[in-house]
Amino acid sequence: MFIQTESTSDAAAMRFLPGRQVMPSGTAEFLSRDASQRSPLAERLFGIEGVAAVSLAADSITVRKRPEKEWHVLKPAILGVIMEHFVEHKPVMLGREAEDSAGDGPGAEVEDPEAAAQIEELIATRIRPAAKQDGGDVIFRGLKGGVAYLEFQGQAHQLRAGIERMLRHYVPEVQRVADQREAQPKPGLVKPEAQTIQALLDDRINPAVSAHGGYVALVDVQDEVAYIRLEGGCQGCGMADVTLRQGIEVEIKRAVPAISSVLDVTDHAGGRNPYYQPGKGGASPV
Repeated sequence: MFIQTESTSDAAAMRFLPGRQVMPSGTAEFLSRDASQRSPLAERLFGIEGVAAVSLAADSITVRKRPEKEWHVLKPAILGVIMEHFVEHKPVMLGREAEDSAGDGPGAEVEDPEAAAQIEELIATRIRPAAKQDGGDVIFRGLKGGVAYLEFQGQAHQLRAGIERMLRHYVPEVQRVADQREAQPKPGLVKPEAQTIQALLDDRINPAVSAHGGYVALVDVQDEVAYIRLEGGCQGCGMADVTLRQGIEVEIKRAVPAISSVLDVTDHAGGRNPYYQPGKGGASPV
């Protein structure tokens, strides 16, 4: 996570910009620790000796210090608190305001704050600039069980294979990268059949399609049907149906004979890949 700082016209106040939304609307000012109880972030900042006041705005946090304290002493502690608070996906405000500002979606769980901070920094400094060149974006949503959950916007899915290689290289705690939607509870994915299919995708299929910037995600297994999503270079590819029928489907059925059909739930016409919703289309049998 990359936090910028700005001086203000008041030497006793400094502005911190975490690079993400702080307040969904309006502002909030806290002049004492007792008054900060409705803001977990402000309350944590008041736990730093020398903090006199905290103001929250749309994308910034302004901290006022006591006269006897120096910024070179306070600044590292303030940066640490802000980074830890956002990496842990804690609410900025409680109550209704917390609902508005949390908005992190599924997978917003962090088991290792230090590793998560490394991921945030890599995304901010190396991954996001590349994604934005094609009008996309990548947002970190959580780290659990060695899986880094990311939100891919626009055409950013095309960078998935490279992002996974980078994160695994620089952050040993990351074993693989997953779309944040994969964090949604799906009982079918804990079945032995699903685990066999996932191993097949990880060991044989995805290493092959990644050479073309593609990725195949297992979405769910229900009854005798496996639902998959084609991402990156596979999404919208004119040969996707052939690849599915002659390659992926054959491999899955060979590995798991109980699977009678494989459904592609990819939105090949759009820039987003909505999860299969029965009764609303979006899946094509193969």
